[in-house]
Amino acid sequence: MSSNKTMTDVVMPQLAESLVSATIGKWLKKPGDRVEQYEPICEVITDKVNAEIPSTLDGIMGELLAEEGQTVEVGGIICRIETESAAGETVEQPSNVSSAPAASTPVNNSTSGDSSQRSRYSPAVQTLAAEHNIDLTQVKGSGMGGRITRKDVLAYLEQGGSQGSARTPVTPAAAQPASAPVQPPVTTVANAAMQPVRHSGLHLTETPKIPTIEVEGGGQSEYFIDVTPVRNTIATRMRQSVSEIPHGWMMIEVDVTNLVQLRNKLKDEFYKKEGINLTYLAFLLKAVVNAIKDYPIMNSVWAVDKIIVKRDINISLAVGTEDSVLTPVIKKADQKNIAGLAREVDELARKTREGKLKLDDMQGGTFTVNNTGSFGSILSQPIINYPQAAILTFESIVKKPVVINDMLAIRSMANMCLSLDHRILDGVICGRFMQRVKDNLESYSLDTTVY
Repeated sequence: MSSNKTMTDVVMPQLAESLVSATIGKWLKKPGDRVEQYEPICEVITDKVNAEIPSTLDGIMGELLAEEGQTVEVGGIICRIETESAAGETVEQPSNVSSAPAASTPVNNSTSGDSSQRSRYSPAVQTLAAEHNIDLTQVKGSGMGGRITRKDVLAYLEQGGSQGSARTPVTPAAAQPASAPVQPPVTTVANAAMQPVRHSGLHLTETPKIPTIEVEGGGQSEYFIDVTPVRNTIATRMRQSVSEIPHGWMMIEVDVTNLVQLRNKLKDEFYKKEGINLTYLAFLLKAVVNAIKDYPIMNSVWAVDKIIVKRDINISLAVGTEDSVLTPVIKKADQKNIAGLAREVDELARKTREGKLKLDDMQGGTFTVNNTGSFGSILSQPIINYPQAAILTFESIVKKPVVINDMLAIRSMANMCLSLDHRILDGVICGRFMQRVKDNLESYSLDTTVY
C-alpha cells in the first residue's frame, strides 16, 4: 500500500473553560524534527503558568506559524505537522485548511449557531460603543459564543460601521427635496437606547492594548532585559487589576505570641513525622479560611451586575521566584486541617521552585494569601489577584513592647494587610473579617493540635 504525505494543522487547544488565548512561550520542536504522539511540541503561557502542548499525532514538524511570545486565540493554528497516510484514505489537504479559523479571519460565531454570549459586553466594548454611538446589535462577535470583543468594535469602525450592518444609510442633504426634513443620524442611537443592553458576565477576555515604546540603543550606563512571556503576563494582569478594581486597604496588628510558642513546641516532632517544615503560614491559612467561613462575601467575584460568592474556599498562595511571582492554588482549603495545609504549602512551593506547576495547580483561586513577612516586610499594599475580591498579606513577626493590664510586656507581634475590591467590600465587613482572623490567630494555644 502506497502512502501520501500531508500537512496537518495543530491549533491552540482550550486548556481551560475560561481560556480564550495563550502565549507561545517556547518551541520545543523546530521544523524537520521528528514528533511523536503525546510528545510536547511547545510551552504556552496561560495565567502565569507554563503548560506544554502535546502533539496529537506522529510526524515531522513542518511550518511554525506562531512565534515565541506571540499570543494566539484558542482554535488558531500554531504549526503544521507532516504526516503520512495510506493511499485512498481521506486526508485533509492544506488547501482545505482554509475552512479552519485562520488567524486573519475572525470567526463569526454569531452565524455558527452559538450566540449564548452574544449580549454580554465588556466595559471596554461598552465604552467604545458609547464613544462612537455604535449599536452593538449590529456588530458581529468573534469571541466565544458570539461574544463581541474590542477588536470586533474596532473592525466595525474601520469598515465605516458597515460590517453587515443594518444601520440606516445617511442620504446626502442635496439629494433630499427642499421641503423634506433631513433626519439627523440619531436613529441608530435611539435604537441602541431601546435595545436591552445586558450588563452581566465576567470581563476576562479583553486584552488591553499595549502602547508602543520607542527603545533607542542603550549606553554604557544602562542595559536592556527582554520581557519574558511570564513577566508580560504578570504586567498585563496587574494593570488589569489596578485599572478595573477600585482598591481599598486595611491593616491590623496581631499578637502571635501563643502561636510562636505553639509552633516551637510542634515543629521538630512534625518534621520527624512528616518530613516537612511546620511554618507559620499553615496556621495563618487555617485562621483565614475559618474567617472566610464566617464572612463568605470575602470569597467572591465582581460580575458587573451581580456578585458571585464562591462556595469552595480555594486559597491562592503567592509564591515568589527569582524573576516572577506565581499563585498556585490550595483547593478546598476549608476541608483541610493545619497539617494538611502545611503539606499543600510545601508541595506547591517545591513545584514552583522546580518549575513543575501545571495549569490545574494555578486555577480556581478565590482568595489570595501572601506571606510577605518571609522577606522581612512589616507593611505592604498588595494588588488584588484579579478577579478575586481581596488579598491578605502576613508580615514579619517582631518582638515589641505592648501594654497589657497597664503593664509593659514583650510580645511577638505581626501586621496583616488587606487589599479589598471596594465594589464588593466595605470597611465594616472587612474590619470584622480582619478582627476574626486576628481572634483566630490569637486563640492558638499550646493545646492546639494540627491534625
